[in-house]
Amino acid sequence: MSTKNLLFLLCSLPTVVFAQNINSDTTNIDEVLIQENRFQIPFNQHSRNIQVLTQKDLKNLPSTSINEVLRYVSGLDIRQRGPFGTQADIGIDGGSFDQTLLLINGVKLSDPQTGHHMLNIPIPLEAIERIEILRGPASRMYGINALTGAVNIVTKKVDHNSVYAHLYAGSSFKKVEEEDKSGIYYGSGIQVGGTLNAQKHQHQLYATKEHSNGQRYNTGSNNERLHYQNNIILNQDNRIQMMAGYINNKFGANGFYAAPGDKNSEEIVETFLSSITSQHQINEKWYLNPRINYRYNEDDYRYFKDDLSKGRSQHYTHSFSGELHAYRQSKYGDLGLGVESRHESISSSNIGDHNRNNLGMFTEFRSTYFRNFIFNLGAYINYNTDYDWQVFPGLDISYLINDHWKVSASSGTSQKIPTFTDLYLNQRPGNIGNPDLKSENAWQNEISTSFQKNSLTLKGGYFYRDIDNFIDWVRASTDEPFQAQNLGNNKTHGFFSNILYNHKITENKNINFNFSYTYLNPSIINDYKNTIIKYGIESLKHQAIGTISFQTGNWTFSTANRMLERSSKNSYFVSDARISFQKSSYMIYTDMQNIFDAQYIEVGAVPMPSRWATLGFRYRLSVTK
Repeated sequence: MSTKNLLFLLCSLPTVVFAQNINSDTTNIDEVLIQENRFQIPFNQHSRNIQVLTQKDLKNLPSTSINEVLRYVSGLDIRQRGPFGTQADIGIDGGSFDQTLLLINGVKLSDPQTGHHMLNIPIPLEAIERIEILRGPASRMYGINALTGAVNIVTKKVDHNSVYAHLYAGSSFKKVEEEDKSGIYYGSGIQVGGTLNAQKHQHQLYATKEHSNGQRYNTGSNNERLHYQNNIILNQDNRIQMMAGYINNKFGANGFYAAPGDKNSEEIVETFLSSITSQHQINEKWYLNPRINYRYNEDDYRYFKDDLSKGRSQHYTHSFSGELHAYRQSKYGDLGLGVESRHESISSSNIGDHNRNNLGMFTEFRSTYFRNFIFNLGAYINYNTDYDWQVFPGLDISYLINDHWKVSASSGTSQKIPTFTDLYLNQRPGNIGNPDLKSENAWQNEISTSFQKNSLTLKGGYFYRDIDNFIDWVRASTDEPFQAQNLGNNKTHGFFSNILYNHKITENKNINFNFSYTYLNPSIINDYKNTIIKYGIESLKHQAIGTISFQTGNWTFSTANRMLERSSKNSYFVSDARISFQKSSYMIYTDMQNIFDAQYIEVGAVPMPSRWATLGFRYRLSVTK
């Protein structure tokens, strides 16, 4: 990161302090219960590096999709191929897109074909209560593939009847480049939905339709999403939740995977997911939570969208899993137990037909019994039909120095199983898999300290992570195809810091300031200087994020600023802003993204959109009985 760019970021923040947006939402982060599959732990009692995007963050950040709002979270690396939320990869603290686990209410979204589909999420921002980001190994909580961290999307609970509509449209106001088209590049979307609240059952349903003619040649998209969720109360001690979602995305894939030859490529992705979860209180001490879920993904990639006889790849994946979680409360602490079984299969034109099974068992004990100490000790035991038995222990501990200071330390392990693409892809001359790949195993140690008093929260820490059998796609020269390889140990040193300030100036004026900085030093980059590495060379090295918001009456002003430098020395600064007006049931807002018109690429050969303006209108009407 150049000194000039860093100074620009730091100096730009104070200049917009009074043109910012803080939320009128009354969420108290210390009262939030972090949802693990066995425990629900108050945010201020957690010993891990947890970050939370609340409703007010989602409401005020200058974004309309989950992909976009996650860009403003420290340690997260969102690398978009398709703009406007079409397709993106997600990594945590230098990890790859395959090493991060994404969940909705604890339901895993991992795709056995590739992590490129991880962010195929049907849920609109309006339906989200918060997003929990756990940095560091998370196998002890969530099982395999949470190698470097996990992101859990928690949806809202329905407590009233309502109808909802959201319309938005934006443009770069640049002329279309394609010969058979005219006009300017633009994107638009509409979301409709509602909630129903009855005494014994609650429901929510949302539908989204988005269209864009792109932001350069062959980047247009048509995206459709549908999300349904319910909660059925059987009695005081038993309830059932069901969830289902559908996605159909069709988009131009110019530069996504094989530039410059893929100029006229296209991709169609369909995803269906469903889950049934129940919660049971057996007695005063024992609680039981079973769950089953199914996910289907269809990926149709067309290298020549006008000639399907060649260069076409079709993949069909199925994932079915069952889980049973239990915990017991006592005066000494909480005991958590769990078991899960998962079946994965693929039928593919260039990967073949494959399937595998996984069995995992959890155990952990959490206690606040000892004065000023909080600790959580546990292990995840895993059996995979391709990778046999493995055990992943972990320990988290915190010491409360006084009412304001806390010191935390953690040590844990995790695992990531190679995807079917890593193992079996046959896409010569571009990419080939490696059936001899070993699973990736990570061990991470972390220490941090935090301070909280009144409106000010400070946090900082250091971690050291060692990934054994690190997987990336490499080749010795451009004449060879990329092939997945175990590159040995990827040892990463990381430092992180965060300053959060929330202040209520008067009854109707609030100000919020959030600044974070992360530094990563992965050794794998230094050890393979003479090898062409497909993904790792672009991992983050410096990341600074600053958001400021100011609310006065019905008006809210916000800005979000990102400075990133990658291991390849590629660096860029992006500044976004939102102005909104809210009154009773409606909200009008305007976004300006990439205000300074930065030219940058996050992944592949896809330049990100230039300066882009969006106008939106949200309407939610509460319906009384």
